[in-house]
Amino acid sequence: MSIAERISTLVRANINDLIDRAEDPEKVIKQLLFDMNSQLLEAKTEVAAAIADQKRLYDNYRQNQAEADEYQRKAELAVEKGDDALAREALTRRTAFQQTANGFKQQYDAQAQQVESLKQALEQLEAKIQEAQTKKDLLIARSRRAMAETEIRSTLTGLDEGGALASFQRMEQKVGEQEARASALGELESDDVDKRFATLETADQVEQDLAALKAKKAIPATEDKAALPAGT
Repeated sequence: MSIAERISTLVRANINDLIDRAEDPEKVIKQLLFDMNSQLLEAKTEVAAAIADQKRLYDNYRQNQAEADEYQRKAELAVEKGDDALAREALTRRTAFQQTANGFKQQYDAQAQQVESLKQALEQLEAKIQEAQTKKDLLIARSRRAMAETEIRSTLTGLDEGGALASFQRMEQKVGEQEARASALGELESDDVDKRFATLETADQVEQDLAALKAKKAIPATEDKAALPAGT
């Protein structure tokens, strides 16, 4: 796998497995960011090595090109001096160094293109990690809120299914029954008092009726027929 391909797959490495096994989203998010930053550091190391190779290829190219240029100068000098044999030797060496220089130049150009591609991929990776870092707090907050809501709803469900809330409701019903009995007893006591007052009122009415009857018969109001001697 090339370095570019490796960088392109760094963010995806083991992420699906982590997400599938996620029990605590907050821990997974932090672990993912840690892994992504570790992979970013590894990618930067590999890109730095690629840049170092690019510089080494360029140095080799420059050295061989300089040698080729130098033997070109020497060949020209030998020709000027009329030494064809020395000129041929210089040209032969110039050709060898030039071919080597051309080879390093081709490798350097390819490496330079590869390094540029790696830099772009690295920038994209850094941007994705920065975006993930920005979203981290939001995702953690959402996860905590969801977990809190789940906990609250689970607690309420437990209460509704026979927990403290159900017991409280039963106690509320019990208190209501006690209040009903107390009210009923109060009504009974009130009815008894009313009956006593009614009895007293009835007795008073009877006495009044008796007095009126005696007055009609010209019987003194103070007399009580039942108290008179027999035969009177």
